[in-house]
Amino acid sequence: MIKMAEKILKLGIPAGSLQKATIRLFNKAGLTILDSGRSYFPHIDDEEIQLISLRAQEMSRYVEDGVLDAGITGYDWIKENDSDVVEVCELAYSKATAKPTKWVLAVPNESQKTKPEDLQGCIIATELVNTTKKYFAEKNIDVKVEFSWGATEVKARLVDAIVELTETGSSIRANNLRIIDTIITSTTRFFANKQAWQDKFKREKIENIAILLTAAIDARSKVGLKLNVKTDDLESILKILPAERSPTISPLAESKYIAIEVIIDEKVERSLVPALKRAGGSGIITYPLNKVIH
Repeated sequence: MIKMAEKILKLGIPAGSLQKATIRLFNKAGLTILDSGRSYFPHIDDEEIQLISLRAQEMSRYVEDGVLDAGITGYDWIKENDSDVVEVCELAYSKATAKPTKWVLAVPNESQKTKPEDLQGCIIATELVNTTKKYFAEKNIDVKVEFSWGATEVKARLVDAIVELTETGSSIRANNLRIIDTIITSTTRFFANKQAWQDKFKREKIENIAILLTAAIDARSKVGLKLNVKTDDLESILKILPAERSPTISPLAESKYIAIEVIIDEKVERSLVPALKRAGGSGIITYPLNKVIH
């Protein structure tokens, strides 16, 4: 049976460098995407969702125009396109880390330019043209901003400066460039078309996806912890556990023992587990989580 068009949510996911990270996130959220390589219409195991894979740079335009009901792209491209859309939530993930990405103003190491004002009358190459023009206009610095079709780092020695995206700064350093300012900081956003957001079915579907995706992101830095402890040792164990985490405490068949279960930050696991062992904990188990819903 073919579903009615109004019961389909058209959802855009980014092609290119962010695609693999996006597919991993959806899969962890329980929304399995079968990556079809170069297909623009990847399959997802939800008959009410139609996926379309598009370049991150143009995603917000298609959502604003209603070609897509919702999409995922960077905050930078929403601002660059000046798109009038509904931001549903921030998704703290990127292609390499969970850190925000930055568009930076950079010059060659050998350049005498040390601050944006030194670029008066100069040529700047970038893919983020509109945002860069606005940045310099707000500082009353007259520059010429040229669109770059990629390999922008190479052009830093052909023009006066570049504005380029960086996540770790490694590419900037590898090309012997020096950052003199940050133009915009960006994270991944899940956003919707304004008319789609008013549709009951589509809004609920979008909100459901947002809950699952954010839960999968929150779970990345957490682990579950289980242990058994003697009733007499409970107070000392609770003092060791992170104060902000309220554990589940259950009686065991052997009356003098109880079971404790709690979610903790993964970064404290390696110091917490030995401390719990020394305080009388036994049968200690830690396990990964798929989703954490607050």
